[in-house]
Amino acid sequence: MTSISRALLILGAILLSHACYSAYEHASLYAAAPSSTAPAQFPSSVSTPSTALPLDISLETVVSVILICIGLVLGAESLKPISWRVWAGQVEKESGGGGPFQALEDRRGGSSAGKTG
Repeated sequence: MTSISRALLILGAILLSHACYSAYEHASLYAAAPSSTAPAQFPSSVSTPSTALPLDISLETVVSVILICIGLVLGAESLKPISWRVWAGQVEKESGGGGPFQALEDRRGGSSAGKTG
């Protein structure tokens, strides 16, 4: 893992944890607010609607997730091509020449359980 990807991961994790803490604080402060701040159009028996998260917390969350994704992609190993022939050849060598589908090729086909004799 390169130092750039590691730095992006650390920065993204710090930003994401700060966004989570900010969202928690926003929710707890709004819940602790006195009910007199509720709009007059809502009767006291009906609960007031919850407020949405501020835009800065939402943007911080999105930016942190993007930074984490970029850090993971940059730090990943390069992809290797998949070739069926190479894999099947290795399996045949390991199994002694049978191949990965030898059990399917060796089974009895066309036999009926209801037919005797």
